[in-house]
Amino acid sequence: MLPTEEPEDDDGDEKRLSTIMTYPPAVRNMAVIIPYTSDVPCDARGQRMWWAFLASSMVTFFGGLFIILLWRTFKYLWTVCCHCKGKKKNVQRVSNPAVLGDGVTKAAVAVSEVGWMTSVKDWAGVMISAQTLTGRVLVVLVFALSIGALVIYFIDSSKPIESCQQFDKDYTLQIDMAFNVFFLLYFGLRFIAANDKLWFWLEVNSVVDFFTVPPVFVSVYLNRSWLGLRFLRALRLIQFSEILQFLNILKTSNSIKLVNLCSIFISTWLTAAGFIHLVENSGDPWENFQNSQPLSYWECVYLLMVTMSTVGYGDVCAKTTLGRLFMVFFILGGLAMFASYVPEIIELIGNRKKYGGSYSAVNGRKHIVVCGHITLESVSNFLKDFLHKDRDDVNVEIVFLHNISPNLELEALFKRHFTQVEFYQGSVLNPHDLARVKIESADACLILANKYCADPDAEDASNIMRVISIKNYHPKIRIITQMLQYHNKAHLLNIPSWNWKEGDDAICLAELKLGFIAQSCLAQGLSTMLANLFSMRSYIKIEEDTWQKYYLEGVANEMYTEYLSSAFVGLSFPTICELCYVKLKLLLIAIEYKSDQRESRGGKCTLINPGNHVKMQEGTLGFFIASDAKEVKRALFYCKACHDDITDPKRIKKCGCKRMLYSKSNYNGYIKSIVEEEQQTALSPKKKQRNGGMRTSPTCSPKIIRHDPLLVPGHDQMETMDENIKKYDSTGMFHWCPSKDIEKVMLTRSEAAMTVLSGHVVVCIFGDVKSALIGLRNLVMPLRASNFHYHELKPIVFVGSLEYLKREWETLHNFPKVSILPGTPLSRADLRAVNINLCDMCVILSANQNNIDDASLQDKECILASLNIKSMQFDDSIGLLQANSQGFTPPGMDRSSPENSPVHGLVRKASITTGANIPIITELAKTDKLLPLVSLSQDKSSGNNIPMITELVNDSNVQFLDQDDDDDPDTELYLTQPFACGTAFAVSVLDSLMSATYFNDNILTLIRTLVTGGATPELEGLLAEENALRGGYSTPQTLANRDRCRVAQLALYDGPFADLGDGGCYGDLFCKALKTYNMLCFGIYRLRDAHLGAPSQCTKRYVITNPPYDFELVPTDLIFCLMQFDHNAGQTRTNLSSHSTYCPSKKSPSALSIPSSARPGRSRSRNPRDKQNAPRTNKGVSDKNWYTDEPENSFPRNTQTKHTNTHTANQTNQYKSTSNIIQPIREVEEEP
Repeated sequence: MLPTEEPEDDDGDEKRLSTIMTYPPAVRNMAVIIPYTSDVPCDARGQRMWWAFLASSMVTFFGGLFIILLWRTFKYLWTVCCHCKGKKKNVQRVSNPAVLGDGVTKAAVAVSEVGWMTSVKDWAGVMISAQTLTGRVLVVLVFALSIGALVIYFIDSSKPIESCQQFDKDYTLQIDMAFNVFFLLYFGLRFIAANDKLWFWLEVNSVVDFFTVPPVFVSVYLNRSWLGLRFLRALRLIQFSEILQFLNILKTSNSIKLVNLCSIFISTWLTAAGFIHLVENSGDPWENFQNSQPLSYWECVYLLMVTMSTVGYGDVCAKTTLGRLFMVFFILGGLAMFASYVPEIIELIGNRKKYGGSYSAVNGRKHIVVCGHITLESVSNFLKDFLHKDRDDVNVEIVFLHNISPNLELEALFKRHFTQVEFYQGSVLNPHDLARVKIESADACLILANKYCADPDAEDASNIMRVISIKNYHPKIRIITQMLQYHNKAHLLNIPSWNWKEGDDAICLAELKLGFIAQSCLAQGLSTMLANLFSMRSYIKIEEDTWQKYYLEGVANEMYTEYLSSAFVGLSFPTICELCYVKLKLLLIAIEYKSDQRESRGGKCTLINPGNHVKMQEGTLGFFIASDAKEVKRALFYCKACHDDITDPKRIKKCGCKRMLYSKSNYNGYIKSIVEEEQQTALSPKKKQRNGGMRTSPTCSPKIIRHDPLLVPGHDQMETMDENIKKYDSTGMFHWCPSKDIEKVMLTRSEAAMTVLSGHVVVCIFGDVKSALIGLRNLVMPLRASNFHYHELKPIVFVGSLEYLKREWETLHNFPKVSILPGTPLSRADLRAVNINLCDMCVILSANQNNIDDASLQDKECILASLNIKSMQFDDSIGLLQANSQGFTPPGMDRSSPENSPVHGLVRKASITTGANIPIITELAKTDKLLPLVSLSQDKSSGNNIPMITELVNDSNVQFLDQDDDDDPDTELYLTQPFACGTAFAVSVLDSLMSATYFNDNILTLIRTLVTGGATPELEGLLAEENALRGGYSTPQTLANRDRCRVAQLALYDGPFADLGDGGCYGDLFCKALKTYNMLCFGIYRLRDAHLGAPSQCTKRYVITNPPYDFELVPTDLIFCLMQFDHNAGQTRTNLSSHSTYCPSKKSPSALSIPSSARPGRSRSRNPRDKQNAPRTNKGVSDKNWYTDEPENSFPRNTQTKHTNTHTANQTNQYKSTSNIIQPIREVEEEP
């Protein structure tokens, strides 16, 4: 009896195959029937033939297994039978071996020959091996086809378990057949390549092939399909991790383990679901398949999941005996797998790097990579300066790369800047991580150093390794790295791709820190001013008339670079500088000059205040001090034709005209007027003449014209240079002397006490034999720069542990005027022995700061030494007036000689009342009048008046330096009084140099030039070779390097600028100093309470950077200026303020301030005629030749002062007093 059909739809053959079959009652009881149609030649009774499919697989598996075992049995028996016979034959072969014609035995030939089976086996092994490209492609293809066969199974699972199918019409069967043919071929290759056929036959992949490939061929033969065991293809998922490793996708152990666990869990889950789906939809065979239930495959997946998780909702359950029996055993294994695999999977997913992705570059936006020491403090300081609002639009994305995930605070900081900051976890030593952050397309890579590490050399070694790794990955990347020790910079030169000419820079913190401190020894407060210039600070407006108001106005200034307008071409630097300051409200301090003779970046060199001899070129880059980058654009947009009559600099915008298309006559007339103005107003003592290298001093008679021996040396002068004791290093940048043993420069306490030290620098250093070297050479080099004359060098006395100083001495033994007093800075006896009250500066350093875990105690030694010095009392007040009046010495003046002490109003003489050799002070207000004598010899001066600068590691410890200030412990360092006064310096202020160098690498060049005294990359190369300066002959080339600017402080109480010091405008002082002496003023060092207008006992000063033009001056101000080098310093004197200016508001408590009304001959009103006549008066007076016998009576420059009796001292002072205190002209410079 045939079943009747009830079609759902009559459209087409394909829909008729999906009909719902109904059977007569007699047939419906027979559960063995299957759906069929008349179109498909199948069993007319619809009887199931699942056993045929299963039998094909079982026969294949067991048949093959039997053949393999039978083969092994025969092989074993053959080996055993032939073993005995082989013994006798082997004995005969050994005793009488068969020899071929060429002497080779048959046994050797047999060994060398390779059978065809072995060749085929090797070929098959290569084909399936993942070590070759063909093998990898084949393995990946087999896995992909296995997944495709599994997908076909998922599709067929929605159909009945067994049904009649026609091969030429069933597309899924055709695709599955093609897949299985490929699997069969791959099975053959694997079988040939297998060494152990038995183990290969029992492999999981082989079992999968046995139960999936043969049934497909049976389906084609019987025109029927059976879902059967095709679900076993899910076991191929176990190889998923291997496939990903072949494709080089999985590289880490955690990722491999995670994929392994997931693939095993999922493949087991899907395979078990397929078995439940088979038995539940088929029923039990012994029940005549009557107890089956219709369950879809995904319902079975759901059933196994709730079973493994021990939840068991009960909505779906197994009803067949086979299904329930399988569930019993599955629960045992599945529960164990679920309980072990799932938590481990979750743990691996949870431990995956949160920041393990890859950076996606944005078109049109640059990015930089920041690595190294990534902490909350370093990142916050970097971002605060890098993303400052005063910069132009910073269209740069910052990518941080660090191997440790950020903490919550640092993560919150990244989220606040999420639009411009991204963080990735990794290491720059790993090329894979460098590829993740796209280092090859990065604009630069910045490496931060740990400034507080216990081992600076190890930290530098780590950063050097980072540079090597990055340069090895991408040699063209620009790298800016922080270095802690100066001597470690030499290792960077060993990297082949390191090229400072292409923008690579190393910011040495020790070099710059000690360089800043050294410059403070020459001009106190300069370290604060320079630190504020390259740091981005927002303007904080204060209405009250306090010192903070003027200080913060200067803090808002930064250093910028901009190209100069074509309107400046052909003008001299002082002319452009004056025009920029007066008209554009910009302070131009340096330019980048194009010179073919300089070995620098692109033939360019940085010239600081070069003077009249440098004429501006087209495309010259200028260095400006301004409050923001928009103001500096005025120098680029300035046009004489459009902006000449504009008084408001804010109106200077980019004009439409072409500035270079002036008429030739107008432009030449403009140049001529400027030059005539220069000739009328220039009174510089070092104005260069273009013809023959001649120099003339405006303060001398026009008839007195001297050849400059440094520019045009003759034969006799060259011989004198060779025989001269004074020598320079091979580059001509620093003073040099033959190396000295440390024993020759050591002073005992008694020897130091007998030596009258004055005007020297005392360096208090804490350190021991285990301390890290801080590189004292970087402190001494700026103080021994060759742009100082030998007699201008300040003696340096180190007070500290001899064991530590012996380790530093190797780098110091070639510098002159260096002494060592073994002791401790905490000993007052040692401090009194070196006359610390008479020093020009006391520097307190420590090499033990980073060895302490507690940040609050890192600066304990420096703070204790500072407080110890401040609490000391001294009988002599000379140091008070001498040290607190930091005006620069006129060229050629020797401060240590008593005969040369009359420096703009200060005269030393012996006490008349006691006859003792105790110096006292005579104050002279004008050159023609003498004020009453103020004796300070019997007064007690406090250590508070000693000029001092203390190095700090922890910024918050600055609160302990001044006990009388009201600084909040949470106040930023630059807002504290000690930092504003220049008495404290912390290395943290140098963090801003990283971002400043990135935006403009010329800034670092300028800062390094100002701070280090002339250190160049060429000099660093020499130091890398010998670790010491090399002496050189005084050749014209090396001596020409002396002609560079240096920083000094100009006193206003007396001298040629005295008329401006009493209520004058800073702008007038700026223009007068620039026109007259080519001195570029850029700041004020003012008494803290000067704004009060009343006498004060406070001697503290603070820094004012780049005051406005109309800023009012007071007589006690000290002016920061860039002073030209004077070659004729030993031959010509200028009527200029010198090094020890007397400031009445900086006296000891017994010294009263002299009001301006009591100063004879000085009025607050300034007559322009007086200004014009002043130069002529000075010029006429300078024609006199004072101290004609000075070479005989002058004292040599050393640390011991000759004592004079009272009568001689009185005569000398009387002579000097009546001589109007004009500096004498010395024809010959004194040498030691």
